Amino acid sequence: MSGYSFSLAGADLIALGAGALWWPAQQLLCVSDLHLGKSERHLRRGGAALPPYETRDTLDRLGVLVDKLAPQTVICLGDSFDDDAAVQALAESERSALEALMAQRRWIWITGNHDPAPVGLGGEALNTLSLGPLIFRHIAEPGFSPQAHAAGEVTGHYHPKVRLRGASRPAFLLDHQRLILPAFGTYTGGLCTTHAALRGLMAKQALAILTGPRALPCPMPR
Repeated sequence: MSGYSFSLAGADLIALGAGALWWPAQQLLCVSDLHLGKSERHLRRGGAALPPYETRDTLDRLGVLVDKLAPQTVICLGDSFDDDAAVQALAESERSALEALMAQRRWIWITGNHDPAPVGLGGEALNTLSLGPLIFRHIAEPGFSPQAHAAGEVTGHYHPKVRLRGASRPAFLLDHQRLILPAFGTYTGGLCTTHAALRGLMAKQALAILTGPRALPCPMPR
């Protein structure tokens, strides 16, 4: 599967072109910001009706990765649902598809700002997870130091994107201490890497790893 291989805090990782992180030594797949139920929440809160297919599309794309990689562990890195009520609004077919993905593997829901409560679908709901040399959480800590924590930080939340020739592409952001994942959900916007919030988090030598048919690294545009 197409990806860009790199090391963070001594862990050998692969940023997949599909927008997910693969840790071969742990047989671990990590995705961020699925935002399942976004169209339902948008309509429930009085917004215009959006085509209600994004949840199934997101689950189908995640299913392709699960089928190909057969991970022992899946981490959903926060904002897995657009809000807590969206869990209860899942169509039965969508709930069944999600349960099939979760079956026979460790499934970890990292809490996010959109879904702060346990989702009630099985698996483990955690605020953070420390595994080997890595710390998984939803939002990057501005003062995080790999020397102080003896670890690298893996987060989501910002939906980073790189603007190229008038179009934007979701991207991983990587420096010596942290990795920020792109949003995996079908209906997700993004924050341009030139935004002050991302420039303030990432070191000057940071890479942007563009998603797509091939995972392409480039200097992070500032």
